[in-house]
Amino acid sequence: MRQHIKNIISAVPLVIMVASCNKLSDFGNTNVDPGSTTTPLVGALLTGVEVDLGANYATSTAGGLFCQYFSETQYPGTGLYASSSLIASFAGYYSSDLEDLQNIINTNTSNNENAVARILKAYIYWNLTDRWGDLPYSGALKGNGTPVYDTQEEIYKGCIQELTDAITQFDAGTSLITGDIVYSGDVASWKKLANSIRMMMALRLTKKYPAASDFAATQFKAALADAAGYITLNAENFSLTYPGDGYKSPWYNLYDGRKDVGESAPMVSLLGSLSDGRQDAYGSSTTGVPYGLARTDIETWANANTGWARILAESYRPAAGGVVTFVTASQIALARAEAADRGWTTETALTLYQNGINLSFEQWGLSAPAASYFTQSAVAFSAAQGTGANLQQIAIQRYIATYPNGNEGWAEWRRTGYPALTPAVAATNTSKEIPRRYTYASSEYSSNSDNVTAAAARLSGGDSQDSKIWWDQ
Repeated sequence: MRQHIKNIISAVPLVIMVASCNKLSDFGNTNVDPGSTTTPLVGALLTGVEVDLGANYATSTAGGLFCQYFSETQYPGTGLYASSSLIASFAGYYSSDLEDLQNIINTNTSNNENAVARILKAYIYWNLTDRWGDLPYSGALKGNGTPVYDTQEEIYKGCIQELTDAITQFDAGTSLITGDIVYSGDVASWKKLANSIRMMMALRLTKKYPAASDFAATQFKAALADAAGYITLNAENFSLTYPGDGYKSPWYNLYDGRKDVGESAPMVSLLGSLSDGRQDAYGSSTTGVPYGLARTDIETWANANTGWARILAESYRPAAGGVVTFVTASQIALARAEAADRGWTTETALTLYQNGINLSFEQWGLSAPAASYFTQSAVAFSAAQGTGANLQQIAIQRYIATYPNGNEGWAEWRRTGYPALTPAVAATNTSKEIPRRYTYASSEYSSNSDNVTAAAARLSGGDSQDSKIWWDQ
């Protein structure tokens, strides 16, 4: 994460007003030209999307409830898998962030700016398709009110190609990346992020393409071998630091007058069973909130245990300087460890695995775990690499390292099945099972009926929260 320069965009208020980006006044950038009428607009659009990333894609309490990072302490609903919590519209993501990124691409002011927009566009589509499955993709953002729903396979392959092409679009010239509050316009960092997302997306397809010669492994190895590199250091993490004032971290805002969700007892128990020091960062106490209780029971418990663990220790969710992470060096090291353990690559799985754990501790400013941490039966590898025999250990460590990113934790749990999770005891959905996807909103059935109906028909169980999306089958 690079430094953030505040208030520079305020030098071009007219352009920002036209772009409807007045929310950016405290999230400036270093490359805005006050004399230009086009470049600041593009920069404002990019800044606005980057600001939205934290609230919209990496701090989902719903995803965190499904994968049991979190538990509700008041008015439980989402954590009990209420169907009303899963019927959600994706339209807002299209009309805001995706449309803004497409507008950047359409203005064609800079190869480098456009490449960044393409990377973020792929990241957002990846996040959305992992929640719903089939979505409008190839026909979206073109002014068509009834776009066809692409299959998730098409979306995945399209996004991986988009990332690959974006890397080659960057030029070595002077074309600026304006409004970038993530990497301050550093091309090398954006290329590393693109390759890192390529690896994560490829690994998500292990159920569909498990073999070392299949599409997923081929794409993973291509990203791994790309000369632009990938994220290996915490200094290279895809993250966003919030300056405070009107722009506080979503994790800070979660407890600004509220107290309805906390770190779950299963998460605290998992960390405790490993004597894992990350608990010092992951929660405000070691009193995890019981998972999946009915309203009367959980509210009685919370009233009797007022010191229950809030999500993140208070020092990790300050009013100013709070950080939200999206893709980390730890996740990439652990992804590489899994690829090696599956026999996809010739890298040393154990070395990558242990490095991934150490990077996770470092990310939170914690001392590296003692050597004895790695010799525990639940942590140590149980077999030689090459067959995927160590998947459980790797998957659990990646689950831990991904906290508190609920959407990513939920996706990885669906893919690997680790850790073993017990559904909410007071679940209100018919199946009583942990949801596998969001369902399409009624507005889609009224405005784009033929296409959403066709997408629902491709799901083995129809448009249900229990139906598995393509890569989960």
